[in-house]
Amino acid sequence: MSTLSTEEQAIVAAVRQFVDRDVRPVVRELEHADTYPEALIERMKELGIFGLAVPGPWGEAPVSMPCYALVTAELARGWMSLAGAMGGHTVVAKLLVAFGTREQQDRWLPRMATGEVRATMALTEPGGGSDLQSMTTTARRDGDGYVVDGAKTWITNSRRSGLIALLCKTDPDAEPRHAGMSILLVEHGPGLAVSRDLPKLGYKGVESCELSFDGYRAPADALLGGVEGSGFAQMMTGLETGRIQVAARALGVGQAAFDDSLRYAQERESFGKPIWQHQSIGNYLADMATSLTAARQLVLHAAERAESGQRCDLEAGMAKLFASETAMQVTLNAVRIHGGYGYSTEFDVERYFRDAPLMIVGEGTNEIQRNVIAAQLVARGGLG
Repeated sequence: MSTLSTEEQAIVAAVRQFVDRDVRPVVRELEHADTYPEALIERMKELGIFGLAVPGPWGEAPVSMPCYALVTAELARGWMSLAGAMGGHTVVAKLLVAFGTREQQDRWLPRMATGEVRATMALTEPGGGSDLQSMTTTARRDGDGYVVDGAKTWITNSRRSGLIALLCKTDPDAEPRHAGMSILLVEHGPGLAVSRDLPKLGYKGVESCELSFDGYRAPADALLGGVEGSGFAQMMTGLETGRIQVAARALGVGQAAFDDSLRYAQERESFGKPIWQHQSIGNYLADMATSLTAARQLVLHAAERAESGQRCDLEAGMAKLFASETAMQVTLNAVRIHGGYGYSTEFDVERYFRDAPLMIVGEGTNEIQRNVIAAQLVARGGLG
C-alpha cells in the first residue's frame, strides 16, 4: 500500500474493520436467504463509500484509483455483492465528472456522493452480451426530448438505483455503428418496467434485473454531455474503471478463500500432522498466494495508469482477465483444501466458489478481454 497516502490507508483500514466486524458475522445468513443487505448499505453510506469517486465541489473525500481498488477488494473479501452495490455507481459518477454538463453534475453528484441516489449503468441486451455495437435499444428525438424503446438485462441494482446511465442508439443508421450511440441519464417512470429479478448461481442479495423501455420519454437534458453520438467512447472510458473494479472484486473473493484455507490447513490434522504439511496441500497454498500477489500487482498497475490519466484498456483488461481467472482457481482449491466441508453451506468457501465465475463473464467476458488485449498489443507495437 505504498502508493496510498496516510489518509487513504486509513480509509482502507476503516473498510477492512467494517468488513470484519459488521459483514462477515452476518453474510452467510443474508446470502443464503438472498436478502438485500439494507443495514450494510446504510453503513457503507455512513462510511462515505458511495462518494469515493466524487470530487469537490460535489463530494468530500474522493480517493485515488489505487485506493478505490483496494476498498473494493476489502468489500468483496467480506461479500462480493457489497462491492457490486457500488461498482456501477462509481462508473456513472466518473462518467458524470468526465463528460456531464455542469447542470447534470450539480443535479446528481452531491446526492450520489452521500449514497442518497445510487446509480447503475444499462449496457447489456438480451441478444447482445459483450457485442455492444449490435444493441437495438433506440432513443428517437421527439419534440423536446427522446422516446426510448428496447430492453436491457443483467442490470445490477436496477430496482434501487435512482439514476440509470442508459447506452442506446440515437442514430440507428450511423456508420460506423458506434457513432450513433449515446448515453441518456434516465430515472424510473412511465414506460420503464423492471421486469424480473434474474435467478443467479451467486452474487446474491443485490438484484440483477431486466429493464423494458416502451415509449419511455426522456427530456433532452438527459443526454450525457449534451452531445449525441459520443456514448460509445464515453462508456468505453467508464468500462476501464469498471474492469479495474471487477478485477478488485475478484482479488477480494480470492483473498477470502485463501485466508480461510490457510487458517483451516493449520487447524485440521490428518495422519498425525496439520494438513498444510502434506505436500499437495502446501503446494495449493503456495500457488494460491503467488497468484493472488501477482493479481494484486496487476490491479494496482492498472489503477495507477488510470489515476495518472493514461489510457489503460490494455492494463485494465489484463488485470480483469488474470484476477478473475485467479479467483476461480483459488476458490476451487479452497474447496479442495476444505474437503467435504468445502462443499458444505455451513462454510463460506462454497459461496466464494459460486461468486467467482461472475468476474469471468461480467464487465466484458474474458474471451472479449483477450481480444482487447491482443488488439492493443498490435496497436502499441508490443508491451513496450
